[in-house]
Amino acid sequence: MAEPPPLPRITSIQSGNQIVIAAACSAARALGLAPGMAVTQARALVPELDIRPADPEGDRAALLRLATLAARRWCPVVMLSGEDGLFLDISGTAHLFGGEAQMARRMVRILARHGFTARVAIADTPGAAWALARFAISTAQPSRHPRRSGGDGALVCPPAAQIDALAALPTRALRLEPRAIELLKRLGIETIGQLAARPRAPLARRFGGALVARLDQATGRLPEPLDPVPVPEPIGVVQRFAEPIATAEAIAHWLGQLMPRLVTALAEAGLGARAVELVADRIDGVPQRLRIGLARPTRDGAHLLRLTLRRIEEIAPGYGIDALALHVRRADPLGAEAFAETLEEQAPDLAPLIDTLANRIGMQALWRTVPIESDVPERSIAAAPPLDPPARATAALKPDDVRQLDRSLALHPWDTRWPRPVRLLHRPELLDHVLAELPDQPPKRFTWRGTAHRVVRADGPERILGEWWKRSTERDSVRDYFQVEDEAGHRYWLFRRGDGERKETGDLAWFMHGSFG
Repeated sequence: MAEPPPLPRITSIQSGNQIVIAAACSAARALGLAPGMAVTQARALVPELDIRPADPEGDRAALLRLATLAARRWCPVVMLSGEDGLFLDISGTAHLFGGEAQMARRMVRILARHGFTARVAIADTPGAAWALARFAISTAQPSRHPRRSGGDGALVCPPAAQIDALAALPTRALRLEPRAIELLKRLGIETIGQLAARPRAPLARRFGGALVARLDQATGRLPEPLDPVPVPEPIGVVQRFAEPIATAEAIAHWLGQLMPRLVTALAEAGLGARAVELVADRIDGVPQRLRIGLARPTRDGAHLLRLTLRRIEEIAPGYGIDALALHVRRADPLGAEAFAETLEEQAPDLAPLIDTLANRIGMQALWRTVPIESDVPERSIAAAPPLDPPARATAALKPDDVRQLDRSLALHPWDTRWPRPVRLLHRPELLDHVLAELPDQPPKRFTWRGTAHRVVRADGPERILGEWWKRSTERDSVRDYFQVEDEAGHRYWLFRRGDGERKETGDLAWFMHGSFG
């Protein structure tokens, strides 16, 4: 059976005294929903709507990360353009990617591969590129006007043709104030071409210099400098040798000299290393690389040195090494940490242990379980990274928020009155040759994985019903769980499917679900 299509999705944000749409997917836009519309109006138009809270800070951080990647990959000058765009000065770099048209196509493809729907417009001026990307890409263009570089989302304006390209676009494509746009509309001026045909002096007297400046910046009469985002310089330290080294002792000695210099560079940048790479340049031109991963940002030079020295045997010196370098491949902000003000013993920091294990067996082999609020045992746990994530600051509630009246303590997802096994099977396993009395007696004996077990002690039943509010197929589902102990002292957690009275609750089959101790 084919899955139903996803619901139209929008994000909501508080604007004054009402909640409005911050962003809408293409399906929602096709139904007439647009940013700025009240969410109540959107619900009236489209009752079935997937509404999620907007995250402006997260969106801006993601846009800044994209700008940094663009500055490293495409061109050195990249500037943020509002909340959803970037200015890239590709003067002198377009030929490195096969020309402007091919570069635009490649940008659209790469962003689409990462889940972004992008519009790329290339023009002589930032203002013209901004207008074409937002107002001209979805429309056909004459031959003199911008030409498509293949498919939707990419457009290139020929040199010195921005005046003709912008003529048919609305005046709001000049990044004008809403009041100026409304006043121009009252005067019968709705396109940039109509505005450009007007004399400059009357426009400046009536609207001020901002309108004329925006028009001149878009057409190229007035320069518009870009304020690029700062791109952090990569952190690394290098030591070159007059004579090649080839012994583990020599490598360890110079690593001991390089690591303090790396820690100093990290401290000056206010960063903590998350991944450090050791590069040993051999005289035969074949570099040896050794990467160290860290669970948390750190500037602990002794810890970094220990992790690196444990893997020196992986370096093949060959005929000799003439340079050693330590490069920080990934770093996160790391500020000063305050000392604890209490005399009680603090919980030990597991990060060094996690780093040691991860660099031996891999981070993918390390995980921990966290509780999930669910009545079904196999859904009540989930795998998580071995270390707790940093606590996120919660937004303060307003004084008149009704949630201020809730004084109850947060409940744990697992009910402590009903113990759960230490080891829970990924999927319950069917038991054979079960002997048990109905309807609520534990089994006397059973066979699991070919081994017969005779039960000497048991406790239960604990009845668990299906989550009918999530899945209609679990409306009549019933499980009766028992804790049993066999003659060898092994304790198991097993259940019977069905309540033993109604056939629709289950077929009375027995399953093994976990073990204690």
